[in-house]
Amino acid sequence: MTVHSLPTPGEPTAQRRIVGRWKLLAVLLVCASPVIASYFTYYVLRPEGRGNYGELINPQRPAPDVAVLTASGAAVRLSSLKGQWLLVSVAGAACGPVCEKHVYLQRQLRETLGREKTRLDRVWLVNDDAPIAPALLPQVDNRAAGAVALRMPSAALAQWLEPAAGHALQDHLYVVDPLGNWMLRFPADVDTAKAKRDLERLLRASVSWDRAGREQAAGQ
Repeated sequence: MTVHSLPTPGEPTAQRRIVGRWKLLAVLLVCASPVIASYFTYYVLRPEGRGNYGELINPQRPAPDVAVLTASGAAVRLSSLKGQWLLVSVAGAACGPVCEKHVYLQRQLRETLGREKTRLDRVWLVNDDAPIAPALLPQVDNRAAGAVALRMPSAALAQWLEPAAGHALQDHLYVVDPLGNWMLRFPADVDTAKAKRDLERLLRASVSWDRAGREQAAGQ
């Protein structure tokens, strides 16, 4: 039999607590390292020698831990979206012309990523209480296609995302990293070719974040 040593009765509790905290910090750093590496590669090393098209949000804003409603009315935590890159749009449930354009662009941008598309979810945050048109739901709330619609309180939304000066929240597409941090805002009237290049570079820089997408999980 192997005899394992037991803690020394006189060992200070404070010392054990400090060691435990260092171990926890090390685990957190390991978990966050892929995303940290992607930021460093994308914004410091700058692959291909080009600047980013979208506006970097500094410091990044973590998603609030609030309850949101799915299209069916079920309550979930916004944090349930963590683990994937997110391409986010904001609009009222009526989804006017700008909203329709963004829903289309979200789908197109994701599809152009090819095999990497499963690493990006497209999210529509509904900022009012009006009902979503049934005909629109297959486009905006289809987990198998990487799309989700969530109704989020306007106050919490305004504390997280922010438009550029002179614009409204619904004028932009926003990028959120797998840790839940809002980190990039595309300009209004987004140039899809330039936005695609930003997304490709982010995914390439964070390739070590190798987690199966929700689309893949839904098909299992």
